[in-house]
Amino acid sequence: MDHPTRLNASSLGIVESVIMGIAGTAPAYSIEITTSTIIATAGTLSPASILVCGFIMFGIAFAFINMNHAVASAGTSYSWVSMVFGRVLGFFAGWALLVLCCVFMVSAMIPAANATLLIFNRPLMNNVHYVTLIAAAWLTFVSAVIVKGIKLTSYLQVLMTIIEGVILLVIIVASFFTFPRAPQHQFSLIWFWPFAFSPKSFANGALVAIFFFYGWDVTMNLSEETRDPNHTPGRAAFWSMVFLMAFFLVFIVITLLGLSDAEIQHYNTNIIFAIAEKLFGPTWGYVAIIAVLLSTVGTVETQMLQFTRTLFAKSRDGALHQRYARLHPRWRTPYVAIFFIWITGIVLLFASSYLPTINVILRDSITAIGFQICFYLGLTGLACGWYYRTLLAQGSWRAVSHVIWPVGSGLFLFFIALYSIPTFDWITNVVGMGGIAIGVVPLLLNRRKIWAKATPSA
Repeated sequence: MDHPTRLNASSLGIVESVIMGIAGTAPAYSIEITTSTIIATAGTLSPASILVCGFIMFGIAFAFINMNHAVASAGTSYSWVSMVFGRVLGFFAGWALLVLCCVFMVSAMIPAANATLLIFNRPLMNNVHYVTLIAAAWLTFVSAVIVKGIKLTSYLQVLMTIIEGVILLVIIVASFFTFPRAPQHQFSLIWFWPFAFSPKSFANGALVAIFFFYGWDVTMNLSEETRDPNHTPGRAAFWSMVFLMAFFLVFIVITLLGLSDAEIQHYNTNIIFAIAEKLFGPTWGYVAIIAVLLSTVGTVETQMLQFTRTLFAKSRDGALHQRYARLHPRWRTPYVAIFFIWITGIVLLFASSYLPTINVILRDSITAIGFQICFYLGLTGLACGWYYRTLLAQGSWRAVSHVIWPVGSGLFLFFIALYSIPTFDWITNVVGMGGIAIGVVPLLLNRRKIWAKATPSA
């Protein structure tokens, strides 16, 4: 790798990497916006849905760990799928990640702005222009931090995650002292029994449950900037998944114990606020909003890292224009890629405030993002199995961890994605499948440029 395209190596240790993995999944944000949806779909079997989908996601985590052990690359899925199945499939694996990062990042800025105004000036929450300006300010702040270097980015992420974690820990401890005395839903071990599902009810809740776990793979996107790049990101991903599995299970149980079905439906995307307010009163409800705000800003930061590192890797390899592989001479960050995602986000944010159709697209994008998650993670699971297929004859654990589990998880994700397509409305189909399909345009344009450069002039 030439020096001009080398990221700032050996910047992150295991602690920063684990925190990046946790923050990438945005525990408070995920609980806040997704809990009511999964409970509406799976009811008291929501913990079982989290367990099963966590098991599936562990298979994908092993795929990432194993492939990163073979080739540490900021491009992750794009690089590995290209290596195993060819550059076309690899291009689309990376393209799906770029699209979903962009859509999710912009969508998450609106809740961040709402949370900010809820804390400081609640009457302005319904003013779309103020919400848009605050969202743009947060996006600009995060972009400025990221362009200044991975060390500063990791320091900010550690600080935000510690504050978020302390607030959530207090809520969890108080909940287990309070809610079991008069539970809204009577606790049962059946909540955790995966075989209590009907096939249809499980499939309906799986796409939502998978969304809970999305984002931990940012540790692999930062592998080239991590000490011991072939091992540290994998360890960080594993321990991030262990923590997230425990956290999501605990908070789903707390929600079922503490809130009735009517309360869950009423508070909808303010579940942590509702629990904190029920435990401590209105003041602590607002403190809980701080945790959600920090979690949201944290996940936007990791989304931008995933986007810019994937875009950087694709450009470095010639799969996209080489401008995106340019690094700042001092900070060693892909500043052109960062500027691109910042300006794209700003345009989408301000367009969404004036064009109702775009606003609807952004608001209804979670399901579409779930489809794109299944696509690129599923391809990575299959690529891992094929790359390590010779290990099937070299011991049961290696066969399971390198081939059977990743491939089974990848096939499951593709099944869930295909099963869900008939349930999508037209907007979800456009964002989910159309967002991937439109990658044909840059793929063909780039191939033409490469072919033109390779063809000698007459």
